[in-house]
Amino acid sequence: MFTAKERLNQELLEKEQELQKVLTDLEEKPEFGLGTGSTGAFTWEMLLARREVLEQQIEEIKAALTRIDEGTYGRCVVCGAEIPPERLEIVPTATECAECARKEAAGVRVF
Repeated sequence: MFTAKERLNQELLEKEQELQKVLTDLEEKPEFGLGTGSTGAFTWEMLLARREVLEQQIEEIKAALTRIDEGTYGRCVVCGAEIPPERLEIVPTATECAECARKEAAGVRVF
């Protein structure tokens, strides 16, 4: 069984490798002229969106690793309660307990 830090480091490595591939693929810009390159343009736009998602995921992983180093990993940033290990197993970058996350998703201010 991996520790949270080992798991996050592995996930970080995988996301950074995927991001590098996406960045390489983005270097090849398709034709955007009228009636040409529509499939290429669509693929390129999808790669742009994937790049944004990967960059966000990488930042979340790095933040989780920082929380591990600081000793605050596994604590809800809103209420301070312990985040259940089951939740961290599913969402290792979680910053909120399930209750605070539900309230935020419902648009309820929790702080």
